[in-house]
Amino acid sequence: MATQGATQMPGRSERGKGGIVLYSPTYFAACTLGGVIACGPTHTSVTPLDLVKCRRQVDPKIYTSNVSAWRSIYAKEGLRGVFFGWSPTFVGYSFQGAGKYGFYEIFKNLYGDKMFPNANKTIVYLGASASAEFLADMFLCPFEAIKVRMQTTLPPFAHNLRDGWSKVIKKEGYAGLYKGLQPLWGRQIPYTMVKFATFETTVNYIYATLGKPKESYNALQQTGVSFLGGYIAGIGCAVISHPADVMVSKLNADRQPGESGGKAMSRIYGNIGFKGLWNGLPVRIVMIGTLTAFQWLIYDSFKVSLGLPTTGGH
Repeated sequence: MATQGATQMPGRSERGKGGIVLYSPTYFAACTLGGVIACGPTHTSVTPLDLVKCRRQVDPKIYTSNVSAWRSIYAKEGLRGVFFGWSPTFVGYSFQGAGKYGFYEIFKNLYGDKMFPNANKTIVYLGASASAEFLADMFLCPFEAIKVRMQTTLPPFAHNLRDGWSKVIKKEGYAGLYKGLQPLWGRQIPYTMVKFATFETTVNYIYATLGKPKESYNALQQTGVSFLGGYIAGIGCAVISHPADVMVSKLNADRQPGESGGKAMSRIYGNIGFKGLWNGLPVRIVMIGTLTAFQWLIYDSFKVSLGLPTTGGH
């Protein structure tokens, strides 16, 4: 990621075209809603990919290929089976999207404009995204735990979100919903740091290469830049966070009652080795690259619809 100069944020009194004051509570609320819209539906749309990925991470021999997996699942369970786990995915990633994007905008303004106005831009992006994801994962973790258990156990641990929630609470208490929080942080915080910092840096680079300020391009062109920057960022996200993603799947499926997180991870790593941490990477690159591109496209399109500027390129 390119090193750049001091962060220059628009003044607090500056208004978007729709009349919303930038960096006001209304602005941050709009960004939070944009995160919900960007993340919940997009993650849900790739449930078939996620389902097969999770099952192959836990048991590499369960299917010979992704296509054969979908054929097998569809033949036995129909379309509903292919989208199995969609409900905890939709709810969990809607909450996570709210925290990820909403808190990112808050922390970016706090760190870059108020606390460290002369700080390097990339450092601001990294710090803001890490802080935001730390909080967002607390919203996501219970739903991720239920989703992974539903998708990686055969016969299924539960048939829907409500069923899964009740079973976990009854058997393990609320702590059972958070037993994967530490590896989730390990997966998601680096993922989000790469996602936001690479995106912002890439968008800045694109506009610098084009040679004209962002404001000289129309909304369609700006959101097109957001899509391209998002896809590039998504590839990096997938690679850097994949070992932790495998470990999250394994922990939620195979952690023993009363077993500490460290002991469970050591035991799992002893079983799968370093190579096992990369099971399912190609499909995750496709999934995350596409997912991230559309998330930025949707998020910035939503901001534009409210008369707000797109992200990056300042």
